[in-house]
Amino acid sequence: MSAETHRVLLLGAGLVARPIVRYLLDQPGYIVTVASRTVRKADALIEGHPRGRAVALDVSDEAALEALVADHDLSVSLLPAPRHPDVARLCLKHGKHMATTSYISPAMRAMDADVKARGLLFINECGVDPGIDHMTAMKIFHDAWKRGGKVVTFKSYCGGLPAPEANTNPLGYKFSWAPRGVLVAATNSAIYLKDGKEVRVDGKDLLSHNHLLEVPDAGTFEAYPNRDSLSYIDTYGLQGVSTMFRGTLRNLGHCARWTAWSNLGLFRQDPVVLADRTLAGLLRALLGVSRGVDLPAALAAKMGVSVDADPVVNLGWLGFFEETPIPAGLDAPVDVTAAVMTDRMPYAEGERDMLVMRHEVISEFADHRELTTMNFVDFGIPGGDTSMARTVSLPVAIAIRLFFDGMIQARGVWGPILPEFYVPILAELETMNIVCHEQTVRL
Repeated sequence: MSAETHRVLLLGAGLVARPIVRYLLDQPGYIVTVASRTVRKADALIEGHPRGRAVALDVSDEAALEALVADHDLSVSLLPAPRHPDVARLCLKHGKHMATTSYISPAMRAMDADVKARGLLFINECGVDPGIDHMTAMKIFHDAWKRGGKVVTFKSYCGGLPAPEANTNPLGYKFSWAPRGVLVAATNSAIYLKDGKEVRVDGKDLLSHNHLLEVPDAGTFEAYPNRDSLSYIDTYGLQGVSTMFRGTLRNLGHCARWTAWSNLGLFRQDPVVLADRTLAGLLRALLGVSRGVDLPAALAAKMGVSVDADPVVNLGWLGFFEETPIPAGLDAPVDVTAAVMTDRMPYAEGERDMLVMRHEVISEFADHRELTTMNFVDFGIPGGDTSMARTVSLPVAIAIRLFFDGMIQARGVWGPILPEFYVPILAELETMNIVCHEQTVRL
């Protein structure tokens, strides 16, 4: 198949898109179209490559979207997650393959039988988290099963953070992927299994439900639950496991700070009508106070803390005590907050981000127990791609090449949990210095 021409459509030109575009254009016989609302972003990814094409696309224009999907062999959706099923339905209609780095939604899962019947592959969850986490976990599980073991505990953690030398703002965080997505994820509910008991965490309590985790060669972080861990029991084949936990990592102090802001309403996704369309006006609306009130004092009273407490001081650092105008079109607090953080918390030129991942797996054998740990610490390339961009988009890029080369035979809706996915993908990532380190000890 490799001698053929493969037409790939990339929907979205955001922070993590560049490596997949460059990888595919470096393969002989690939034609890549990047479609984005802002065509200059797509042009920047193509960089004038003769087999690349940049087009302007408003994804709400279904006719234009359908025409592009129909004209390509495979569509990669890097759009916001709610858009993936729309793309998937068009791919199914026109008999085209699809890839995403996002979680498999119920709507996507429901298409599995039809996708298989058409002989198509919809590969999902093929980024870093989800993605590399699945692949490295399945590698550990399969090894234990081959030796007659049973997995009884699985804990997995991942976080995208500034490298230590780039951790230069008081919030201990910078954005290497969609800021709005980061804020929305901080309000998700979660469920996991601990010592055989289900633990449910409401979205409003998510960040306060945290514990400390030390990762060798990286540091100590706050860890909190990531969505629905239980759904992966069946995905991974871990029936009978007693502890099943997937978590997110952040720097120390993050969870208390963001919990206070979330409780205040800064991460709300519903529109708020403001008397004054300024940052201070939004804060006054959320606090229920009028112009002229001492905002730091009112905020401290609302939170039950002193005016020099971290959540108060750092909200001031972001500029929420100032009468800075809110741009037109931003009506939900989460969108305003995301815009402010994007402006105040970027990576400077030459700064590195850091990707930290850790698995802890306990397996039982006839005569002993084992603890297998997997540590992955990766850094962005100064002046080049971020670690987040590389680890999100290179796995799916490799999967696309493997598929068109005939090395992936699976059909239907899949994550990269089969050896035909993860063995070659992890092997190729190692050639790019994206290396996961395993260690096993007897308990």
